[in-house]
Amino acid sequence: MTVSIKSSDEIEKMRIAGRLAAQVLEMIGEHIKAGISTGELDRICHDYIVNEQQAIPAPLNYRGFPKSICTSVNHVVCHGIPADNKILKSGDIVNIDITVIKDGYHGDTSKMFFVGKPLGHAERLAQVTQECMYKGIQMVKPGVKLGDIGHVIQTHAEDNHYSVVQEYCGHGIGAVFHEDPQVLHYGRANTGLELKAGMTFTIEPMINAGKRHVKLLTRDGWTVETKDKRLSAQWEHTILVTETGYEIFTLRDEERGKFGNPA
Repeated sequence: MTVSIKSSDEIEKMRIAGRLAAQVLEMIGEHIKAGISTGELDRICHDYIVNEQQAIPAPLNYRGFPKSICTSVNHVVCHGIPADNKILKSGDIVNIDITVIKDGYHGDTSKMFFVGKPLGHAERLAQVTQECMYKGIQMVKPGVKLGDIGHVIQTHAEDNHYSVVQEYCGHGIGAVFHEDPQVLHYGRANTGLELKAGMTFTIEPMINAGKRHVKLLTRDGWTVETKDKRLSAQWEHTILVTETGYEIFTLRDEERGKFGNPA
């Protein structure tokens, strides 16, 4: 495994790309309401990234993916393909996953949105999943091992009677969309790769309301669903390991103060 340590110039480019990705999520929120299609959400995000940000939507044509964002609704775990015939309805939950490329570097982030008033159990799943991500991020500093991150995420999920998807994980990121290391959201403490300053990767737990098992839909080769059709939630940030802790490149304004980068 070759894990790249980013230079100060690379870190600054990733900081910019991360901020742009966060801005897309900040922009799209007002459009997420009953009656809109995920295909329309894709077009809005695509136009914003290309025309307003002068950036590139990384998913588009990545290994054949046909759209500019991922929209994963209800029991879709990840990689949901936006479509004009997929109409959001009140009570739905949807993960919007954004990756932008700016000056050759990637910023990757996702957020859960509610369509109308969320059902209590759906809101709780989304909240606990976000807590899982934050707990994983707060572990990040030089000397910590990847297993420590996975362990704290898995423990919090299972303490709340949820399960962690094991087939998909976080990943190193930079000039390459997906690079080493793989960042598992489960595991044993004090195992795995030791973190060093300058590493950049995503933490993006996928947490299921029911069992952890998932299936990849053969009809499109991308969409991943829970086998038991129970709800799934996911949140994602792109992280830098600093000399003393971490920096979140994709932090949104709504998170500042509530959860921010350490001083």
